[in-house]
Formats: sequence, C-alpha cells, structure tokens
Amino acid sequence: MLRARLHDVQLQRWVRGGILSKAWLGTGEEATTVGPVHALRRGREGQPEGDVAAPMIRNASACCELGMPLADMFRAYLGTGDSPSGGRDLHVGDFRRGVLQPISHVGDMVPVIAGVALAFKMRGAPRVALTWIGDGSTKSAPVHEGLNLAAVARVPAIFVIQNNQVALGTRLSQHQLAADFREWPGSYGMWGAAFDGNNVLDAYAATTLAVERCRTGAGPAMLLAETFRMGGHATHDEREARATFPAELFVQWGLRDPIGLYEEYLKGDGTSESDLQNVEAEVTAEVDAAAQDALASRAQLPDPQRLVDRVYAGTSPPARQ
Repeated sequence: MLRARLHDVQLQRWVRGGILSKAWLGTGEEATTVGPVHALRRGREGQPEGDVAAPMIRNASACCELGMPLADMFRAYLGTGDSPSGGRDLHVGDFRRGVLQPISHVGDMVPVIAGVALAFKMRGAPRVALTWIGDGSTKSAPVHEGLNLAAVARVPAIFVIQNNQVALGTRLSQHQLAADFREWPGSYGMWGAAFDGNNVLDAYAATTLAVERCRTGAGPAMLLAETFRMGGHATHDEREARATFPAELFVQWGLRDPIGLYEEYLKGDGTSESDLQNVEAEVTAEVDAAAQDALASRAQLPDPQRLVDRVYAGTSPPARQ
C-alpha cells in the first residue's frame, strides 16, 4: 500500500512540475486493490497459469503487485517509446503477468472479465478472473450485461464493487436510491460479501473466500468494498472534489487511512517502529529509483512507424468511389 501511495505522490509531483497535465490517483483506496490482488495466484513467465486481474486506473497498484516494474508504470504516464503500450496509452497492463490492460470506458471490463472467466471454465483451468467496478459505472449497461452473463454461466469471476462514494462529481445519493450495494449480489443470483475497503486484511480475507469458491466451480462472486476517494476524479479537479462533500467527511475518512490502520495493526502484533521506518525507507528508494529510470526514457519518443501495430485495422480505408 505504501508503494501505491508513493506512486501517486510521484505522479502529483510531476503534475505540479509540469511534466504531466494530470493524473488519476487511488489515494485512500489502496487496501481495496492490494488486499484482493494478494489473494490471487500469480503466474510466472513461461508458466502463465496464474489468475487474471483487470484494474481500473485507480487500481494501478494491481500492476506492480502482480509483478510489473514500477518504472514501466511511470513510463506509461510519460508516453515514452519503451512504455508497455509503446507510448499509446497510460492505461497499463501486462497479460503475461496476469494484468489485463484497462480501457477508458469504465464498466466495460466487466463483460471482458466474464469472457475471460468463461474461457477458464471451458478449458477446465482452475483460474480466476477479477475486476473492480466503481459505484458510478455500476449504472452502465455493460456492467449489468456482464454480471448477468457471469451469473448465468457460473464462471469463476470476482467483481469488486468499489464504492468510494462518488462518481466524477456525483455523490452516490444522487445516482442511487439505496444507501449501499448489499442487495446487488442476490439480485444477480451471486454469492456476495462486504468488506471494509480501508482494511487490507478484511479485503484479503473476503477475496480469499471468493477465490476458493470460484476454483471449486461454485460460480462468480460479488464483493462490496466501502471506501472513500480522498481526492478529485483526477488532479485537475481537487477543488471541486473538496466542495462535493463536507470537510468533516474528509477528516473522518482520513482517520481511517488504510496505511495508518495497517501500521497500527502491525504495531499491536509486535512490529517495531524502527522496522516500519526501514520498510518506508526501502519502498521510498524503490519508487524514487523507478521514477528516475522512467524519466531517463523521455528521450525515447514513440516510433511513428509502429503507430498501427497491434490495432484491429492498420491500413487506410479504401477511397470512396
């Protein structure tokens, strides 16, 4: 979680320094990503039989936790020629490591993950596919269609509804009548469970149960995570985000910061303050080195000759008659 937080801090520095125009951050929501990812089975190069995760942009820490280099995650934002997408897109992934690259159309990864999980089922592979769904994107048609297909086909998929209380600048109460999502799993005929989205151990435990069910053919699972977006939709609308909710709510959720909560748990379990400081120093050095590595790649501009590589149609359309 500290790695994820410092990744976001570095992106904020680049925005303020004019290196980036804006960045999409997961500050305060790290446990909702890190806990579930650590419940998955990791694939290895040459043995790619691990589980698959499809993060939203706010779940970027899924990438490094599944083995992607932090420097590559930074390169994706910088659009360098040696970034994972060759400079095309900041949405980053690496399917060799089980990370399915997201797209901008929020919610559209739900039917994709349902399809991936269906392939696992048809092949008899004991693998699981997982994705996150924001509270706002739950109102889109692809989400409903994907959830329904997954339930009917009983595929090994896990859907984490990441309720951070706001969709862009629209509060949950403005786009949903029910106060929470507890009725959603039953409405699709899925097994469901809720977890504290700011408690990484709770997130890990709930996902572990869901993974075990999926591997034994029990069908999909829907997990409900309650958390809070501590910033704007992106760095460009922080002021709007602060005006969306009362200041007291930011204070309340700030006291439940997922990193702080886990640190307090570790202290109570016998971890010393010096051990925590050593971890912080180690991870800080790791993130700083990755950022410098990525900045060194800025001289490597994307190759225009590769513009149409890995796209559906790479040739010009025929001239009109």
